[in-house]
Amino acid sequence: MKTFEELYYEVLTRTLKDKDMSFLEKLDYYDTDQLDCLLHPEKHPLVWRVGDCECNDDDPHCVNVCPFHAVHPGESGETHIDEAQCEGCSICVQECRAKNITSSKDVIAALQAMRSHEGLVYALVAPAFLGQYGSEVTPGKLRTALKKVGFDGMIEVALFADILTLKEALEFNENINTKDDYQLTSCCCPMWISMIRKIYSDLIPHVPPSVSPMIASGRAVKVMHPDALTIFIGPCIAKKKEAKEADIKGAVDFVLTFQEIQDIFDIMEIDPTKMDESESDHSSRGGRIYAHTGGVSEAVAQTLQRINPDRDITLHAEQAHGVSACKAMINDILEGKITANFYEGMGCVGGCVGGPRVLIPHEEGRVNVEKYGNDAPYPTPIDNPYVIELLQRLGFDTIESLINESDILTRDFLLDKR
Repeated sequence: MKTFEELYYEVLTRTLKDKDMSFLEKLDYYDTDQLDCLLHPEKHPLVWRVGDCECNDDDPHCVNVCPFHAVHPGESGETHIDEAQCEGCSICVQECRAKNITSSKDVIAALQAMRSHEGLVYALVAPAFLGQYGSEVTPGKLRTALKKVGFDGMIEVALFADILTLKEALEFNENINTKDDYQLTSCCCPMWISMIRKIYSDLIPHVPPSVSPMIASGRAVKVMHPDALTIFIGPCIAKKKEAKEADIKGAVDFVLTFQEIQDIFDIMEIDPTKMDESESDHSSRGGRIYAHTGGVSEAVAQTLQRINPDRDITLHAEQAHGVSACKAMINDILEGKITANFYEGMGCVGGCVGGPRVLIPHEEGRVNVEKYGNDAPYPTPIDNPYVIELLQRLGFDTIESLINESDILTRDFLLDKR
């Protein structure tokens, strides 16, 4: 019997090279359950076992490290993962000593959907992509590489991080008028949002009702191209869970990780460093630096300064990255140890550049993202004419209308997401 990883690479290779999936009928050395997980990931949990637990029964490591208490020891010694509680932080996958826990791989199902889809197919690429496929890979080169895979176009999600930055700055300007009030961000991190919703729900009134840049980009594409297939590409397993949440599902059809795209490049022998340049998007520095810790706070603070330079109360930010640090920061807030009026949480150490499926160390990713931000032609979203033009195309007549309820930019955090 082949291992799960062997099965994955064989099926992915054949999917990319064969015109149909009839080859599956000839495979007699695979685990049928594991194959079904690859072909139909929507039917299966985000995280699941591929082997028996080998930990000491008195010290099940994966149970102890799960911050959402989603991993439980079973009576027969097997480990059970509660799908409803699991948020895709991937800590159990990383910490499983026997490597018997894995996470969903959606790339084969996404490729099949791309092959059969009659409309446009868009790649929505997270801001953390800088440097993931080589230090010389520009957005234009990555766009060309993705077109070779079969995408019709690539959109930098940083452009929608610009729009959400502008929205959060406007909401801070309107709502935070006393020294004792504060706002919680960031909408871009599903682990942070899930932590607040599941564990610290009393704090939800302090969270602006904003979707993440991923969801905003998917919704916007479907407004402009209703028949489009949208595929998000990023460093995060939790984004796979976010895309299926009840109040926002449908915006993004598939979520793939940087690693899954790298697997495609390897099999198709696509070297992004050798690709031709293609037209780039026009995000500002604010949207581009969302990918590292402190980026959201900095972007919102600078945008707020541009919107209302004479405010009596300025934005004072505090950040935490990593689940433990985020919990500690929230507990301080609950105990009244409020030292800021803008709190930014990122579930991964280093922010998105430290996600579980990045291809380079988070310190290197931060340097790449910071450089890309410094190279932006506009410092903040409000300075960016392309943001204003896009907002008008989406039906926003003024920037102030961003804080009104919108089918594109808002969500209901109180809605049961299951």
